[in-house]
Amino acid sequence: MLKTTIAGSLPKPAWLAEPRKLWPAWRAAGMELEQAKRDATLLWLKAQEDAGLDIVTDGEQSRQHFVHGFLESVEGIDFSRKVKMGIRNNRYDAMVPVVTGPLKLKGRVHRIEAQLARAHTARKLKITMPGPMTIVDTIADEHYGDKVKLAMAFAELLNQEARALEKDGVDVIQFDEPAFNVYLENVKRWGIQALHRAIQGLKCTTCVHICYGYGIQANLDWKRTLGAEWRQYEEIFPALAKSRIDQVSLECIHSKVPLELLGLLKGKDVLIGVIDVASDQVETPAEVAATITKAAKYVPLKHLYPCTNCGMAPMDREIALKKLEALVAGTRLARKKLK
Repeated sequence: MLKTTIAGSLPKPAWLAEPRKLWPAWRAAGMELEQAKRDATLLWLKAQEDAGLDIVTDGEQSRQHFVHGFLESVEGIDFSRKVKMGIRNNRYDAMVPVVTGPLKLKGRVHRIEAQLARAHTARKLKITMPGPMTIVDTIADEHYGDKVKLAMAFAELLNQEARALEKDGVDVIQFDEPAFNVYLENVKRWGIQALHRAIQGLKCTTCVHICYGYGIQANLDWKRTLGAEWRQYEEIFPALAKSRIDQVSLECIHSKVPLELLGLLKGKDVLIGVIDVASDQVETPAEVAATITKAAKYVPLKHLYPCTNCGMAPMDREIALKKLEALVAGTRLARKKLK
């Protein structure tokens, strides 16, 4: 019980990319960059094992950004003329590429890092990809003219890569959908439907990650507007409980999410965020254990997975390492209390 994992991303070493940035510039190019990405993937794979995590990831070391790392492998997108666009309901602006024609994969997207990680760990392996709704919210469209059609087109491509990842030996495929906490009605109207298209035919474990965003200033400012209780999950969890997704990853520690909302995910595995990625303060094992114990009142232990609130890409590398250790140490404490 209480298998540990992370949301997905980890900080890139300073020799690979600019540190502490969400959109870091690469330090190398060509084959030198490709080798550096592989080295960083292996480094973080070993670090996760040393920390004691049960389910490990590639740390997203081969991607500059969690969304655009996928989009760069898609035909029909013009990266040469990025436009400024408000995303997450205009929470902040980003320079995004433009969909100019029919979407098609150029080839495999995450084959190298998935096969590399699979060859170097005996632990369960998770690979993450952006969800269809979040992709649609992070790109400009001049071709499809309809968000649902665009989402379904991306969902088909995600499914192609997901099926290939499953054949690579990946145990868990997670779709990151921070947009699910913003466009609540659309989640129920078509967001989950798009996810179902993305997981079609998969036999491995499937997961959707829904958080309140990285610890960047725009997200911190947004959280301050959400009031004494953050109840976005209440709107979408009942629909997710009825969905074909196996797991739901969510934000918990140091948030204002009422823990009783976890009970709305009956029957699903719940990846409970017990590590705050918006703070450099390292959690104590006792803090982690306390959060797990509280969550266990609403989620059966066999369905509870201690995790991070969100990705750790913009964090300081050494702090991220200490937080991984705290995650595992706190989970061990919780196992002793709850067994």
